[in-house]
Amino acid sequence: MQFEVWAPQAGRVTLECDGATRALERDPERRGWWCGQAQARDGSRYGFAVDDGPVLPDPRSRRQPDGPDGLSAVVDHGRYAWRAPWAGRPLPGGVLYELHVGTYTPEGTLDAAAERLEHLVELGVTHVELMPLCPFPGRHGWGYEGVSLWAVHEPYGGPEALKRFVDRAHELGLGVVLDVVHNHLGPSGNYLPAFGPYFTDTHHTPWGVAVNLDAPGSDEVRAYLVYSALAWLRDYRIDGLRLDAVHALADTRACHFLEQLSTAVDDLAAALDRPLFLIAESDLNDPRIITPRAEGGLGVHAQWNDDFHHALHAALTGESQGYYADFARDPLAALAKTLTRGYFHDGTYSSFRGRSHGRALDRGRVAAHRLTGYSQTHDQVGNRARGDRLASLVSPGLAACAATLTLTAPFTPMLFMGEEWAAGTPWQFFTDHTDPQLAEAVRSGRRREFAAHGWRAEDVPDPQDPATRERSCLDWSEPEREPHARVLDWYRRLIALRAEQPDLTDPDLGDTRVAYDGTARWLAFRRGDIRVAVNLGSEPAAIPLGTRPARVLAAWEPVEGPGPDGMLRVPGESSVVLVQE
Repeated sequence: MQFEVWAPQAGRVTLECDGATRALERDPERRGWWCGQAQARDGSRYGFAVDDGPVLPDPRSRRQPDGPDGLSAVVDHGRYAWRAPWAGRPLPGGVLYELHVGTYTPEGTLDAAAERLEHLVELGVTHVELMPLCPFPGRHGWGYEGVSLWAVHEPYGGPEALKRFVDRAHELGLGVVLDVVHNHLGPSGNYLPAFGPYFTDTHHTPWGVAVNLDAPGSDEVRAYLVYSALAWLRDYRIDGLRLDAVHALADTRACHFLEQLSTAVDDLAAALDRPLFLIAESDLNDPRIITPRAEGGLGVHAQWNDDFHHALHAALTGESQGYYADFARDPLAALAKTLTRGYFHDGTYSSFRGRSHGRALDRGRVAAHRLTGYSQTHDQVGNRARGDRLASLVSPGLAACAATLTLTAPFTPMLFMGEEWAAGTPWQFFTDHTDPQLAEAVRSGRRREFAAHGWRAEDVPDPQDPATRERSCLDWSEPEREPHARVLDWYRRLIALRAEQPDLTDPDLGDTRVAYDGTARWLAFRRGDIRVAVNLGSEPAAIPLGTRPARVLAAWEPVEGPGPDGMLRVPGESSVVLVQE
């Protein structure tokens, strides 16, 4: 078979495959590439040596059986016999479910997670969003320190297990989204600098030197990232990719990397004749990211909307530290603004940043489904000192209000695993670094970070302690008992309403109208004929809905429809969804 590697500064490159060594030759057609033939089959172990250095894994390795530091293995994708015919599942109208393979089940494998997919079908979600799967040191971790961007973490089951997971999801009608990280690679097991200028000190990021997107050699680096993204969509039949922290992609070129990537993904979707999409995590509040390329944007199909989360969290919890400060000044006003305009910071002053931030969305051009709304994510839970979930911070009624707002808002809703039954387990930050110095640096760094906010070191869970990961695993006995079962029924009902009521998936962001009372702590909004009311206060509230008759579709506590006076009386810490007739 053909082996090839990009090593533009090398004077000599050798291939070691199944114990045999041979020199590669320069490719006369592609600058910096080396290639050669060798006998190999599925599972053959191989690696490359640059200028007689150590044998290293392939930068485009499809499998790392022995972890990031071991040799690569050949993967013959044609060996897997796909069971489920699949025409794809587009993002508009969808409900996402963020899932971490290592803690979704105690086993922490893709096969074990696949056995729990029927729960998601019964819940009513449309897409499962997997947190990163690329290899990283040790067995357990969040996945954001991965390397080998074309491979699947072996303790999760490797490439074949991911195919089985996707196949099972597709059999059940679920789309699959994969979280990928292009803004940095892990510090351990990252051998890319030995091959070429994959990184540049032209820019610096929170993780050190930047991935080389605009310095000399960046054409091949960008191609490396684009082709790895396409490989997930093509070889594993993934339906969409979540792009981690795109604001950290330092790129000054005329054609931004995101535009190049979105073009390639759209071209692949046309070739495969099934919908594919990209969802960016971005804190820029820049509508150009999700504006179609034909209209001068970068063409990414959607983005996470942290502003909605921050407004909702501040309204529910009263927290005002850090980036919550601006939202906490008048949380219901902030929530109303995000529900109607998408971004809260749309050119306004951000006290957290010490400057104005963001740009207004053109609601006539940007469809509402291009923003993803959520009350919890892995970041917003796991980056708290103790990994405490929203259900541990507020009453069951307020948690139900959070679900109501998330699942009836104009955005594409996303849930974080376990929130649908108000999981009693935390989700904490955990690692399994094999390098003792790196492990200690992560442990002490996290304790220093939270010490600045008044936390004692002994109260911050040790990321390297296996018990931290074990505490974070979902308890699958909870959904069968109260109070979790009631919460689960509420989520199922709200998700069913999204499927039943076309107004709840209307893409027109400008059609949402909001009223609120910050003192009484109630908020109501309409989307077409649908009316949603939440009472975040502890006392009953009378909410004016107008005199047009309205029928209750779902209510957390028993509620009668509005009376002749048009007033809807909602118990404290409760919510209701109605349809006007």
